[in-house]
Amino acid sequence: MRSLSLRLYGAVTWLIQPLVRRKLRRRAVAEPGYAVAVEERFGHYPTTPAGTDWCWIHAVSLGEARAAAILIDELRRQAPGIRLLLTHGTATGREEGAKLLQTGDIQVWQPWDTPGAVARFLDRFAPRIGVLMETEVWPEMTAACAERGIPLVLANARLNEKSLASAERLGWLARPAYSALAAVWAQTEADAHRLVSLGAKVAGVFGNMKFDAAPDTRQLVAAANLREKLPKPVVVFASSRDGEEQQFLEVLKRFGATSPVPPVQAAVNSIAKRVQDVQWMIVPRHPQRFDEVAALVASHGFAVARRSTAGDAPGDAEIWLGDSLGEMALYYGLAEVALLGGSFAPLGGQNLIEAAACACPVVMGPSTFNFAEAAELSLAAGAAQRVPDMEHAIKAALALVADPVRHEAMVQAALAFSSSNRGAAQRTAAALLAIAEPAPAAS
Repeated sequence: MRSLSLRLYGAVTWLIQPLVRRKLRRRAVAEPGYAVAVEERFGHYPTTPAGTDWCWIHAVSLGEARAAAILIDELRRQAPGIRLLLTHGTATGREEGAKLLQTGDIQVWQPWDTPGAVARFLDRFAPRIGVLMETEVWPEMTAACAERGIPLVLANARLNEKSLASAERLGWLARPAYSALAAVWAQTEADAHRLVSLGAKVAGVFGNMKFDAAPDTRQLVAAANLREKLPKPVVVFASSRDGEEQQFLEVLKRFGATSPVPPVQAAVNSIAKRVQDVQWMIVPRHPQRFDEVAALVASHGFAVARRSTAGDAPGDAEIWLGDSLGEMALYYGLAEVALLGGSFAPLGGQNLIEAAACACPVVMGPSTFNFAEAAELSLAAGAAQRVPDMEHAIKAALALVADPVRHEAMVQAALAFSSSNRGAAQRTAAALLAIAEPAPAAS
């Protein structure tokens, strides 16, 4: 018998379906991917083949899809021939996930968390096991899987203090959902402690799978060749978020990045000259903001060169805009230093692990709660530096560019930090397959 709270939740999610559809239509204006196969989100699959025995992996958005790619590679190594069902919640997640499909795999949208949509999804695909990546725990889905005896696990799991507080406010829904999971494998001991407090069955602390990602070698080679040709060292503001580019541009402008440097100031190596001796690059976190950020750069009086049109030659533009997908290894490989997006606004920071794997030192702001342990470990290893605000970040980047000995020390520290934290994908895949294996027949 289902609890009253879960039945009320199911009624609410059913009633607000028209609002969900309206939101999807609005999102599709900027991101056409949201208009693709909309009925899948409500449990209708007219063109998708049915089947059974799937290993279902849910990667809601871009970051989770990239983590899923690492796990999938390891699953295929340990269990050749495994059949994958991938689900996503965002257009960027689905686009990234499509790259992971092999013959026999399928991809659909995550069903909206109503009793009907979830039941139709599970009836259609009947997965052997479900794997939620990192944070996505939905009350109806966890309850339905538990009722059907489908093990649903949370892999590469993380839960920061802010998310814990939100979950505790909805404890009547969150606690049953987390306790219904068959197993949880946490990234850190702190994540494990928070997850246990919500009733999750934490079966291991395996680390962060993103450490197991190998940067694209071709991109790193291309970056090394391009660095030799560029007249200035590159500093990249990586995975920048809304509001942060404004801070970045205002500081650069205040430092004189758009004004000619008088010879007398150049002679004493003014801040303006040092700023102008660097090629500044912005790589926005969300592709739908590329045009918006280009317009913002221009409105501040900077010349902007877009990677999508200018290619490898930013020319005389003060700001180079990295408006391409799937080239972060190239951008980190080009850069002497990376400023960490999401850490200069109260957003919790973006993933710094890829930068370390590409041997790129990181300067981060005060907000890194999304990757708290990785941030602290990178600081302790000497691979990163924390500053209080954007002005100090730009000054720190300039200081690193001007100090090759310290810069090389941070490069080596980044590589050591990256290599010493690998192995989570192998541990997770083995644990997942142990649960997914059918029980032996009784003799």
